[in-house]
Amino acid sequence: MLGITYYGDMTISGSPAVQGTRPAEQTAADRTWTRLVEVCLGVVREHFVRTVASFDLSVTQAQALRCLEPGRPMPMGEVAEQLKCDPSNITGVVDRLEARGLVERRAAPHDRRVKSLVLTEQGAALRERLSAQMFGAPAAIATLAPEDQERLGEILQHVLDACGSPVEKLTYCAPPCETDPSPVAH
Repeated sequence: MLGITYYGDMTISGSPAVQGTRPAEQTAADRTWTRLVEVCLGVVREHFVRTVASFDLSVTQAQALRCLEPGRPMPMGEVAEQLKCDPSNITGVVDRLEARGLVERRAAPHDRRVKSLVLTEQGAALRERLSAQMFGAPAAIATLAPEDQERLGEILQHVLDACGSPVEKLTYCAPPCETDPSPVAH
């Protein structure tokens, strides 16, 4: 877990390299990284959680919907793998999505023991609305001057490139799967 040390209004990363370092002693790279962590773990995560809640979904349910593509069945085990879940945890998540009419379980053609998930028409429509709301620029970005938006995008792309993680290959906000707290009616 990341420890954060606060000095007044300035947040300092809790990494061993800078923990306990006064703001003036921090390098520009450390200050930049601290801001990026704050944006990602604070602002972006809050936006994600609020957006997901507005669709009456849990975080894991939203992640499962994002893993599925319309018209392309995906084995439940593969969904669990993408969400970094134990396959037994994904069952409850799928139960809730299926109860809402968002996904269907189907036997895989090659092995009837394998269950694949398919987005329903309603699930595909909700997934599209979720994506539009999730990936639409929030006010903090939309109100930046266009040249600042371009420059920020270029800088972030350089960071992604340096990490060897093209954005299209990143798993959609997938921390390890939490157990979906909603009760299941049998």
